[in-house]
Amino acid sequence: MDVSGTGAGVKGKKGASGRKAVTRSVKAGLQFPVGRIGRYLKKGRYAQRVGTGAPVYLATVLEYLAAELLELAGNAAKDNKKSRIIPRHLLLAVRNDEELGKLLAGVTIAHGGVLPKINPVLLPKKTAEKAAKEPKSPKEAAKSPKTRIGLYVAD
Repeated sequence: MDVSGTGAGVKGKKGASGRKAVTRSVKAGLQFPVGRIGRYLKKGRYAQRVGTGAPVYLATVLEYLAAELLELAGNAAKDNKKSRIIPRHLLLAVRNDEELGKLLAGVTIAHGGVLPKINPVLLPKKTAEKAAKEPKSPKEAAKSPKTRIGLYVAD
């Protein structure tokens, strides 16, 4: 007979029923669900066996990526004077960040649009020489020193 009080069938059991269950997410200090990710790893048949640390590690990585993306998208929303993150802000965050852009290079974000960019070939040419030589208006041409000298010489 078991006198320790921990055996099966004993009414005064001091096991898991006495204390509140603590999830693996809480133990790891994460917001993402470690148990659900572990279940998906097993159900997905990615490997024959799944270690106990694998879902914790994967949840940590996913939470970090989500936090990074949300921070950058929040900054993009703030730059556009908006308080709500929309798909456009997500796209701007991903495409303006080098590492996230490389990770999500083949991803299309619905209703995200495109990055604003104008090819330099299409921009009007700025030539400082023409602007300095030619006067901007006829009035300025009359006020220019060359014209005045020419008028004085003609008198």
